[in-house]
Amino acid sequence: MFLTFRWFGADDPVSLQNIQQIPGVKGIVSALYDVPAGDPWPRDRVVRLAETVHDAGLELSVIESIPVHEDIKLGRPTRDRLIDNYAESIRQISAAGVGVLCYNFMPVFDWMRTDLAMRLPDGSVTLAFDDAALARIDLSNGTGDLPGWAHAYTRDEMAALLAAYRGVTNEQMWEHLAYFLERVVPVAEEFGVAMALHPDDPPWPIFGLPRIITDCAALERVVSLVDRPANGLTFCTGSLGSRPDNDVVAMARRFAARRRINFAHCRNVRLTGERRFHEVPHPSAYGDVDMRGVLAALRDGGFTGPMRSDHGRMIWGEHGRPGYGLHDRALGATYLSGLWEGLAGH
Repeated sequence: MFLTFRWFGADDPVSLQNIQQIPGVKGIVSALYDVPAGDPWPRDRVVRLAETVHDAGLELSVIESIPVHEDIKLGRPTRDRLIDNYAESIRQISAAGVGVLCYNFMPVFDWMRTDLAMRLPDGSVTLAFDDAALARIDLSNGTGDLPGWAHAYTRDEMAALLAAYRGVTNEQMWEHLAYFLERVVPVAEEFGVAMALHPDDPPWPIFGLPRIITDCAALERVVSLVDRPANGLTFCTGSLGSRPDNDVVAMARRFAARRRINFAHCRNVRLTGERRFHEVPHPSAYGDVDMRGVLAALRDGGFTGPMRSDHGRMIWGEHGRPGYGLHDRALGATYLSGLWEGLAGH
């Protein structure tokens, strides 16, 4: 395992110099955030990003992410051209020396929270999700400033996308994912890039949209669609752990032993009701994820890939991108590093 840290580029309030000072962190997780979904990534810009990271004494280890265009998820006729562009982007990140690509296959929305500033009893601020609160969100005017995706949709764009997905079944989503993977995984394998599919967050349908990457059976199906090591998973403890029926430790053990976990996101969540949770400090005692058990399973399974401390609280008066402040994620990284070191004699 080697520790990485998410960085959102030059506009990120958390600088590369800040990150370099976190003990044990050697890698950076980043992307070209302004390239429209579906466009091929320019090689010179990916190389420049890698050089910027390298000049700060770190390594661009993971791209998170190259967005999958909605036409691919919907199985529209334009998907072949868009998949060709995606494959070209994979070639370009490989040319920049990046070996892992984290991506997702969630319709319209990426990760979703209904509260970006829930105050905890200790005064810290965290991310929270409540299905009842989600039901009260009105999408008729577009996405506005809601969290969870890189692209904001207008009222008309949102209405068109929701209408397009209305008749799409889970099985059709699986067919569209298979079509995509059958074409991009061989390219990734050829160019030495390990693909790492992120589970849906949260792992259940939202706004009536299908979500399929939700549990152990789904992860099993993903890796069997194209049964090659380059077709792997981002093992996100918080996403999977927000479903009480997911045995996250057993899942980590299962897929690590098969060498299909290509990236690990580690964060903790506290389940507070039916489809209701909030994020908490990383150590096991604070939430419902047995972080020690997960890391022991990863270590016993021979996991050697990148890991990052995922979403953190805002603490010590910090302000910034919700979930992506410096201080709590740095604490999480050092906790994960110490836990991993302590497991060496386990």
